[in-house]
Amino acid sequence: MRIIAGEFRGRVILPPSTDQTRPITDRVKQSLFDILTPVLSDAIVYDLFAGTGSLGLESLSRGARHATFFESDRSAQSLLKKNIATLHLQPRSTVISADLFTWFAGAKPAAQPADIVFLDPPYRFLTERAEDLQALGKQIAGHLSPHGHVIFRHDIRDGLEFPSLAQFDLRDYGSMRIEFLRARV
Repeated sequence: MRIIAGEFRGRVILPPSTDQTRPITDRVKQSLFDILTPVLSDAIVYDLFAGTGSLGLESLSRGARHATFFESDRSAQSLLKKNIATLHLQPRSTVISADLFTWFAGAKPAAQPADIVFLDPPYRFLTERAEDLQALGKQIAGHLSPHGHVIFRHDIRDGLEFPSLAQFDLRDYGSMRIEFLRARV
């Protein structure tokens, strides 16, 4: 795995140590970030189900101000923290190791709301924890800036409606779907 553009272009980051996570391919990452370029500069980013941090780190490399990574798996957390340290991004990064469903349920809206939220849950969550994800969608909406985006990645065969979020774009890449969502007004 590597950072594909920006300040840390070409830098290698540690990949997941297990097959529990599904890293995004360089081709899809490039396409995604080409779309996000206009909103990345100085952005506040939340990387939910961060794994080893590929999406949040790419955002920081491309000019995001700060990324908060949510990862509860200890193995992935360890690799994530090493990736952040290798790139010397500790001042611009926060790692939340708590269960993100619990964290968001108890969190007050952020003083600096998120401009971009990457929502990349394990694919099994769409069937096993659909209601929890829908509740999380509502809580995320309360943490978004007025023009904030939620980037929801999932298997093309699955999907989930978020009553508090509205889709404004959709891209398919093989068996992967990326939905672009905003808070409903």
